[in-house]
Amino acid sequence: MTTPHIFTQAEIFDALNEVKDPEIPVISVVEMGMISLVEISDEGNVKVTMTPTFVGCPAIGVIKKDIAEKLAEIGIEKAEVLVDYETAWNSNRMTEDAKEKLEKFGLAPPAVLDGELTEAQLNSVRCPHCHSTDTTLRSSFGSTLCRAIRFCFNCKQGFEQFKPLG
Repeated sequence: MTTPHIFTQAEIFDALNEVKDPEIPVISVVEMGMISLVEISDEGNVKVTMTPTFVGCPAIGVIKKDIAEKLAEIGIEKAEVLVDYETAWNSNRMTEDAKEKLEKFGLAPPAVLDGELTEAQLNSVRCPHCHSTDTTLRSSFGSTLCRAIRFCFNCKQGFEQFKPLG
């Protein structure tokens, strides 16, 4: 009888890096900083804890399902995906790669927050199309809770910004 393979955290994170955010399909849940904890038991059972970007995010169920399916795909038979509603996600958890991918996708990435969000940070958002900072906020509410709508005076394009959250 063969001993089942016990996956390492690195192998699990590699697999989870293929699970995309359904609202931003160019970024993985790992790059978004949504994976809070990966636990592996001595028997090889895996527990993944994720922190959603917003408590009321409508994609939570889809993300949980996608994580479980990806783990099953690599051979993890007993996986549990938990949602951590106690830990507040913040945009500083996003990787630099994620921010670059956001911009290429057409979304202005969030500013790094060090303390409270300032008016200067809200007003110095770079356009993802032409990279000008001559932009203005049109609406604090975009297509999802984590986005705002902006306008660039340089290229005359509207665009969405991923809001900085602390």
